[in-house]
Amino acid sequence: QVQLAESGGGLVQAGGSLRLSCAASGRTISTYAMGWFRQAPGKEREFVAAISWSSGSTYYADSAKGRFAISRDNAKNTVYLQMNSLKPEDTAVYYCAADRVGRASSLSRYYDYWGQGTQVTVSS
Repeated sequence: QVQLAESGGGLVQAGGSLRLSCAASGRTISTYAMGWFRQAPGKEREFVAAISWSSGSTYYADSAKGRFAISRDNAKNTVYLQMNSLKPEDTAVYYCAADRVGRASSLSRYYDYWGQGTQVTVSS
């Protein structure tokens, strides 16, 4: 069993940056693909970014391309999401997720473990 804990969220002005972290415990995630998703009030959870187990491949939603960067440190059992040029529409609860099979999919149903989320609020 894997436990995921997100941190790094907060309140930031539009144009600012935040770095989210997702620390895993219970077992190593070095062979898992990892993803970030977000859910805004009244909206469905949506894909943000994903990374393969080796960091060799990364994937982004169109809304995140050019502004967000996903990375991982397998030695620290941690995944990161660097978010730059933040916009008010990025306001949401951000979740990290782990896929045991390593698909790095944009589809939430392929992820086996989820964190509790961290709130990101971007003011205009």
